[in-house]
Order: sequence, then structure tokens, then C-alpha cells
Amino acid sequence: MGVALGGFLDGIGLHSILQWHHMLSGKIPADTMERMKLNMLADGFFDLFCWLVTIGALVLLFREAKSQMLPRAKVFTGWVLFGAGAFNFVEGVIDHEILGLHHVHPQNHWLAWDIGFLIVGGLIPACIGWLLRREQQDKVVSIRRAA
Repeated sequence: MGVALGGFLDGIGLHSILQWHHMLSGKIPADTMERMKLNMLADGFFDLFCWLVTIGALVLLFREAKSQMLPRAKVFTGWVLFGAGAFNFVEGVIDHEILGLHHVHPQNHWLAWDIGFLIVGGLIPACIGWLLRREQQDKVVSIRRAA
């Protein structure tokens, strides 16, 4: 669920609403209608990926609910934050820095925007999520010690 929500935040927020970049705008500048259409198509495939991951996550969530194995809200929130942050960090490193498909805000100081995205959209939520989900691990350890 976190992967999908992290992707949707990028796709909807940065691609569609703010229009800071598009999926391929680092390689195919959106300076003509034809190039803009290619970028919008790539954005659509990215959003489709996020939607499919959402469907998969919902199927898993309902399966866990049926077996009454749902984690506590704090642990679930932790995993969602971890997934969103990890996705944004990995996607940011690969798409922004390694492949150069696009930058977060390709204006002056684009590297600062990219690093800010990696920290604020990636590392911070992943670390908070990791700490929140630790409650689950702590309880497993406590149960094993009691047994």
C-alpha cells in the first residue's frame, strides 16, 4: 500500500497538479504538443502501475482481514510509511539520478530539489515507518520470550 501511495503522491502531486516534471521530461522535454503527449503517456503508465499495486495491496489486506491477521493501526501505518518512503527513495535515486529521466523541479538548483525529495519524501517517512512497525517485531520477541 505504501508503494502505491508514494507513487501516487509523485504522479498526482508533482506530475499532474504542480506539473514540475513528467516521467520522461529529462530525456524528452515537453516543449511541443507531440513531446508533451509522450510525457503524459508515460505519466499514465506510471499511474497505472500505482493503481495495479493498490489493487494488489487491497487484495492482500482483505486476505489478512479474512484470516484475522491484521496488524495494529500503528504497525500498519508504519509499514505504509516505510513502503512509501522506500519507493520514493529508490525511484528517486534510479529515475532522477542514475537514469536522468526527470528531476523533481528542473529549474535552478535542481540537485537540491532532488536531494530534498530523497530526504523528505524518502528517508524520513521510511525511517518513521520503520520505527512504528518495530512494535510488531517487539511483540513477536516478547511472545517468544514468554513461551
